[in-house]
Amino acid sequence: MNPLLMTTDLPAFDRIRTEHVVPAVEAALESTRGRIEDLLKRGEGYTWDNLLAPLEVALESLHQVWSPVSHLNAVRNSPELRLAYKHCLPLLSAFETELGQHQALYEAIKSVAESKQFETLDTAQRTSIENRLRDFRLSGIALPAAQKARFKALQQRLSELQSNFQDNVLDATAAWEKTISDAQQLVGMPESALALARQAARDKGRDGWLLTLDFPCYFAVITYADERELRRELYIAYTTRASDQGPHAGHWDNGPLIREILSLRHELAQLLGFRSYAEYSLATKMAASPSQVIDFLNDLAGPALPRAQAELADLTAFAAERGAGHPLEAWDIAYYAEKLRQHRYALSQEELKPYFPDDKVIDGLFQVVQRLYDLRIQERTDATTWHPDVRFFEIREADGSLCGRFYLDLYARADKRGGAWMDSYASRMHLDQRLQLPVVYLTCNFAPAVEDGPALLTHDEVITLFHEFGHGLHHMLTRVDTPSVAGINGVAWDAVELPSQFMENWCWERDALRLICAHHLTGEALPETQFQRMRAARNFHCAMRLLRQLEFALVDMRLHHEHDPAAEVDPYSILQQVRERVAVIMPPAFNRYLHSFTHVFSGGYAAGYYSYKWAEVLSADAFSLFEENGIFDAETGRRFRREILAQGGSQEAMKLFHAFRGREPNVEALLRHSGLKDPIDAGMGA
Repeated sequence: MNPLLMTTDLPAFDRIRTEHVVPAVEAALESTRGRIEDLLKRGEGYTWDNLLAPLEVALESLHQVWSPVSHLNAVRNSPELRLAYKHCLPLLSAFETELGQHQALYEAIKSVAESKQFETLDTAQRTSIENRLRDFRLSGIALPAAQKARFKALQQRLSELQSNFQDNVLDATAAWEKTISDAQQLVGMPESALALARQAARDKGRDGWLLTLDFPCYFAVITYADERELRRELYIAYTTRASDQGPHAGHWDNGPLIREILSLRHELAQLLGFRSYAEYSLATKMAASPSQVIDFLNDLAGPALPRAQAELADLTAFAAERGAGHPLEAWDIAYYAEKLRQHRYALSQEELKPYFPDDKVIDGLFQVVQRLYDLRIQERTDATTWHPDVRFFEIREADGSLCGRFYLDLYARADKRGGAWMDSYASRMHLDQRLQLPVVYLTCNFAPAVEDGPALLTHDEVITLFHEFGHGLHHMLTRVDTPSVAGINGVAWDAVELPSQFMENWCWERDALRLICAHHLTGEALPETQFQRMRAARNFHCAMRLLRQLEFALVDMRLHHEHDPAAEVDPYSILQQVRERVAVIMPPAFNRYLHSFTHVFSGGYAAGYYSYKWAEVLSADAFSLFEENGIFDAETGRRFRREILAQGGSQEAMKLFHAFRGREPNVEALLRHSGLKDPIDAGMGA
């Protein structure tokens, strides 16, 4: 009666308990191992139907046991669940390594690849086989026994370290709070942020306002609070989380974890014959080498650097005119930037929020998708969820046939990991004479509604929602029936952001905004003057923002390409070198953002953070075809769906892009959208 082991279309979130986790995962692993051994009893004559297809089913079944557990650990975290989750991580890591080093399975799949049948398989099936053989090599199938054992130990330890890294960030974020009793300390803060802080205080039985390091609260203080010392206090607390600095110095310190993660990743890559973990990471990506990635990033930095220097000089002069009376520190930048934005464009994020109530934004998003792809999205209220705020929807074709389903969890909570992401529960697959359709989770961390009003989103949050929904569409609209290459599965990591960043473009288009926004009290459309100001402000400080992203990407790539275990290099020395090349804002020495860089040290972006900018070149160039033909042009929408979204990971990303755009990508559309108009060669060739 373990709900995690019952065959259902959707997870039974109302019935899953912590005590179900370990028994379910152990049973699922045992079952999957047994199914694989049963498949191999044949000994010869392997085909897609008698080996690969049932292997896909077995691995998908295992995923559907673990997926709800992993998701709940991120969105409804508790000490008990965390313990169960951590107990299972080494078990799953061990299984993945065993699978990647299973000699009999490798030989069986290789025999299918070398058989006459291989050429008769469809494209997705052939790609799935080729990917599996590649992954065998990347899992150490050719290593001697002792090195295979070391590879397995490295994978298990890395899994543990990465989980600990994320937990430390979560705990450090939750540990800091500040109760404010004097309203004068909060002058300048938007009323929506004040209401949220009042509600947070009431929830804990306190008077006044409660400030936390949850991003909506931190962002409001650092951007709007006139009290400079308060901005400084939150900046220090936020940028020293899980480190050796700040108010909780030494608690949950991720410094030793960073060093061990980098060292073990390097050792793992070298076991497989790669010079560095960066080279190992790129073996499954579009980019050919670390040097190509670094050149690509530096080429983007070229035209941005003088523009960013001018932006900072302009901001410094503006702050001086406003009586700053001191050099601009890191906790002053966002504050004076927002003041300058308001001065120059008579517009602020806060001023736009009344026009973006959550229900209107969600409904408008669905209308945009309907116009682009002729789809219908309907809410269902009979699915169980993990929190009352979570909603559940179905996405259907115009004829009523079902494409996929998704959960929508938009609001920040104390037991929820920060950030925004999409993950899957089920992938498209034929199973027992029926078609299994995709199911995904879409998760954000927006400020929730306060009192009786709706949740009001910033325009940046609207962009985030469209971004994550782009990932969801990529998974749900696939027409590939092989799970390992269906939807987002099997897509090169530096192309997986293409559909998500592509969707962001509609947040800037007047015809789309008519669907997305209306004043929550009056129903009034966004006035034309405010729309024009918003468009004019789109590239405000674009160069400084670009350089910040390039800094993240270059540090990530260099840390994973230049690591020398004998040298004991401080990661922050690499960071400083990167900043000296591409940064115009130098944070204080106590800043420890690497200690909370979960994308790289506990997520999937190790030696892959560059993917955001790489894919943004693809997405901007793809959207330029809609700019040419009309942003709701039906034929262009059908073409993007057919050539990109429907194909999933069944073909190489560059081939799919070429099929949609008719040529290889170029960087000019990204530079134009970013306000950096001089075309450059940024190394995007095949």
